[in-house]
Amino acid sequence: MKNPFKFGTLVDNQYFTDRIEELEQINRILNSPNHLILISPRRFGKSSLVKKAVTESKHPYISINMQQVTCIEDLASLLLKGVFRLHPWEKIKHLLANFRVMPTVSITPLSENMEIGFQTASNISALLEDALSLVEKVSDEDNRIIVIFDEFQDFIEIEKGIDKKMRSIIQEQSKVNYIFLGSEESMMSDIFERKKSPFYHFGQLMRLKKIPYNDFHKYVNDRIKDVVTDNHDKLTEEILSFTSCHPYYTQQLAATIWDNAYYKKIKSEDLLTTSINQIIQSHDLDFERIWMSFNNTDKKIVRILSKEEKPYENKMLPTSTVYSSIRKMMKKGFLIKEDKYEVEDPFFRKWICERIP
Repeated sequence: MKNPFKFGTLVDNQYFTDRIEELEQINRILNSPNHLILISPRRFGKSSLVKKAVTESKHPYISINMQQVTCIEDLASLLLKGVFRLHPWEKIKHLLANFRVMPTVSITPLSENMEIGFQTASNISALLEDALSLVEKVSDEDNRIIVIFDEFQDFIEIEKGIDKKMRSIIQEQSKVNYIFLGSEESMMSDIFERKKSPFYHFGQLMRLKKIPYNDFHKYVNDRIKDVVTDNHDKLTEEILSFTSCHPYYTQQLAATIWDNAYYKKIKSEDLLTTSINQIIQSHDLDFERIWMSFNNTDKKIVRILSKEEKPYENKMLPTSTVYSSIRKMMKKGFLIKEDKYEVEDPFFRKWICERIP
């Protein structure tokens, strides 16, 4: 029997959890001429969700993780590689003759790996325009290419004014759909909701929430009961209570419990505690490193949130200081907010409660 829970990589097929309404909404957008902006904290499954939607749409697509992009040349190279993945090199290489900054393309015959570089570019704007325009040229209005920019907020910081330049190029296109994914809510909101931003209201905005409790309960319980024959419903409730329905950590904890039940034959009443402690122990050094990287204010706020208290009600901390610290830690991914602020990692939260007085 194979562990039915998966975390840490893109998930699909039997590992994919619910998101029926979100899938339908994304598919409607992909079947229109509109673009999509999808915002959620890290590890909420937005990349897996978009990949599933795009795959179901049958549209050709190019996916680029903007964390791999350090300059315009990187982006242009990844766009070209994406185009060549969709279309044979021999059929479209003539289109490169129009590039104002000529690319150098080398292909390894045995592995078919492709390396793309550019001559020293004096006209970066032209390079960006030519690369994006190539995507439009090879696309078809009846079968649009979808370009996915993951962690898009990272790209905006590469060069001043790059957002204005990119917007001016792609707003003229009619045969490409763009999907902008981002995990830093304040930056993504600034890019797409601030009136003075070039990307203001550029596409349909979605915010991905946690998976609803009832849907997640059914998903976990249906898979746990194969190895936990008694009290599996109660165990599922305890899993979701601990993880607060966070997609990544729920899968992680459920996977560990499944392994402990199936391979180690641990009793059902001991599974939750044993599995939580096992995960915390494996991350102990990392948690300690993170904790030591916090300043005193950060430590106080994280400790307050770990005890499920409200930092703004703490009279020892000025409101402006609390706000600044929370915003900084949200940007780094240590805190998230839906109905309230909370420590993003429930195992780190428990580590704090147990280790920090």
